[in-house]
Amino acid sequence: MRDINDFQLLEYNTFGIEGKCKRFCEFDTVDELRFFLNSFNETDQPLMILGGGSNLLLTKDFSGTVLHSNIVTEPHIEIAGDNSKETDDSKDVFVTVGSGMIWDDFVDFCVKNHIYDCENLSLIPGTVGASAVQNIGAYGVEAKDIIYKVEVIEIATGEKHVFNNSECGFAYRYSRFKGEWKGQYVVTAVTYRLSTQFTPHLDYGNIREEIQRLNIKSPDASMLRQIIINIRQAKLPDPKIEGNAGSFFMNPVVDKAKYEALANEYPGMPHYTIDDNHEKIPAGWMIDRCGWKGKTKGRAGVHDKQALVLVNRGGATGKEIVDLCNTIRKDVFNKFGIEINPEVNIV
Repeated sequence: MRDINDFQLLEYNTFGIEGKCKRFCEFDTVDELRFFLNSFNETDQPLMILGGGSNLLLTKDFSGTVLHSNIVTEPHIEIAGDNSKETDDSKDVFVTVGSGMIWDDFVDFCVKNHIYDCENLSLIPGTVGASAVQNIGAYGVEAKDIIYKVEVIEIATGEKHVFNNSECGFAYRYSRFKGEWKGQYVVTAVTYRLSTQFTPHLDYGNIREEIQRLNIKSPDASMLRQIIINIRQAKLPDPKIEGNAGSFFMNPVVDKAKYEALANEYPGMPHYTIDDNHEKIPAGWMIDRCGWKGKTKGRAGVHDKQALVLVNRGGATGKEIVDLCNTIRKDVFNKFGIEINPEVNIV
């Protein structure tokens, strides 16, 4: 447990931007979290729940208290057939893990222990708790596909609540913890419903191209995880070298008519079908077509290999990143008539 006043958050945001909080409270257990919550008064407000800081952009000092989970417990595994689980599928495995565990460490643990369905989410930065709040996703898989339940502590009362998947209101990069429940709960643990049977998801992005390039006939989970890692490392900057928060913008979903009109104007435009009436268009592709890939504005810039990623070229302020964000949003709207919105939480 740590309780520090006037705390520098530079090491707690992957953009590498300086900014202090009035108070920093790190807890290793649920009891320590409850201790902090019981001790807070009006001078400790507002509260901000911070995971790995990989989805955060600081534009100023934070005048309240940061709560940071360091609940890192050995993943608890239960096989289907346990009377506490509502399933008849003998392939199901339920893995419960503390919210402070690094997400990619969790994925690595699962693959090494022959537990499958999260390998496409390899190398996503952040913590287990953030996976439920943000509904992280990559390469055709989202956290909502594997989350079984989420354990939380209610900030106002200190009481424990457990929400099942359907209660969390998951949508694209969204959960109720990010919406109407924001600021009401602290995630302490997540249980994932995974499988002992490996079923690869290969039909997204350039996974199959990489498999063919490596001359792999049928990848196992370890191979697929490494392929995902290779792809991500090739196109995404290391935040230790060039500060960033990964994908800065969400990919917009448009109606079919809008997509068809753009497809006629831009033959070969990439897209992903959501349903009969909606298509998802990659924001990075539109940003690239606006000429922003690799460009710099002040000390902020756009990554030269992935236009969806905004980077800190060195010493950038949060305001400079926001100014670049707003300029890009305006250019994309003027060219394509589509609003793109930040995925990153701007404070």
